[in-house]
Amino acid sequence: MSGNGTERARLLAELSTVSRRYMASYALFNQAVADRLGLHPTDLQCLNLLTLESGPVTTGRVAELTGLTTGSATRLVDRLEKTGYVVRERDAADRRRVLVVTVPEKIAEFGRMWDRLGGDWTALFDDLNDAELAVIVGHMRRTVEFSGEQVTRLREGRE
Repeated sequence: MSGNGTERARLLAELSTVSRRYMASYALFNQAVADRLGLHPTDLQCLNLLTLESGPVTTGRVAELTGLTTGSATRLVDRLEKTGYVVRERDAADRRRVLVVTVPEKIAEFGRMWDRLGGDWTALFDDLNDAELAVIVGHMRRTVEFSGEQVTRLREGRE
């Protein structure tokens, strides 16, 4: 790392402030989208995560994805099922297992809303070169991992 300590301290302080604003703006945006779709904000993000999975998942996997207890994940799936975004189906390979399956038409509706709201979000990165984009991607990956660890700590009561 290069640069003097004073500049680094200034940048870290600015990063702290802008990160808080970024997280707050995203949380408020998420709430507005959830309100528009008639969903709880956590349900909206669970739906988001389900669309990133390679196929149907168990409720246990929903708990892993969200950091919720299995009981809370079950209630979340109940709400998503009630609003028509998912259905529960028996696993063809193991009839004892129940899978959470997204409903394609509802997911497409969800996707269209994101497209309308996000527009061409890639334009935000037009002035960045590939190395700068790689730094952002790396930072986001580390942040996702760090956040997951913090969720686990909080849920286990380790602060």
